[in-house]
Amino acid sequence: MAVINVQGLTYTYPGSTSPALKDINFQIESGQLVAVIGGNEAGKSTLCLALSGLIPALFHGQMQGMVTVCGMDTQQYSPGQFAGQVGLVLQNPANQLSGMRYTVYEEVAFGLENLGISRVEMPARIENALEQVGLAELCDRSPYALSGGQQQRLALASVLALTPSVLLLDEPTAMLDPQGSQDVFEIIQKLVQAGTTVVIAEHHLEWIARYADRIIALAHGEVILDGSPREVLTSSRIQEAGINWLRYTQAAHLGIARGLWSPNTELPITLEQTLAGFRQMGTTSSTRQET
Repeated sequence: MAVINVQGLTYTYPGSTSPALKDINFQIESGQLVAVIGGNEAGKSTLCLALSGLIPALFHGQMQGMVTVCGMDTQQYSPGQFAGQVGLVLQNPANQLSGMRYTVYEEVAFGLENLGISRVEMPARIENALEQVGLAELCDRSPYALSGGQQQRLALASVLALTPSVLLLDEPTAMLDPQGSQDVFEIIQKLVQAGTTVVIAEHHLEWIARYADRIIALAHGEVILDGSPREVLTSSRIQEAGINWLRYTQAAHLGIARGLWSPNTELPITLEQTLAGFRQMGTTSSTRQET
């Protein structure tokens, strides 16, 4: 059974005449990592807000269609009723930190307190969440003494402590260095393996190519591609979403014209696929020469 069901979703912000999302339809099964990609103004953040239940409840505007997450219709349940089931991590951690706690540890405890989690259970949840994001040693520091990347990790820890069934991430690596980004994706991968459903709006395609189960590409609020990472990221339509091919895909495409990549071999999206394809072509050429 689908944990996320979106049918005919069209949404227009208050004061706007152009929909931010137009007739969006898809389902997501439990335990999948689904990436949402697209250029600026494609509708990625709006879709995350819709899946979290914040649209239309808090942002109002005009919504058509249906969004159901964990069996709850977003137009029939309040955002508070989604808490604990659906976790949202925003792109800018400054918009997510409570501003009401003096330490990193207390910041993670804030959401648990609001959910009424028992005092006995809270320490283990807090310590586990901080350990996952690499902030355990900074538990006594002020949230506002952290770097931007550390604040992003703290926002993630605050949501992870709630153990949501569905995790929504709006460009969570935007403020992280490459190592930090890899760490976050490894955390996400472990969550997915444990059964959490993750939807991530992300512009770092190399991470998406390696970790995602499925990609939904948006352009001007509409779904233009929906499929496996290799299907979507090697499609000629991807540029409609304001996205260029990955360097691996570009190299193989040039290789076809120069006889270095077989036109019968799928275009690659990872370094490993690229090396395997070029090596295969080299082996084939060597065999022909010997013959």
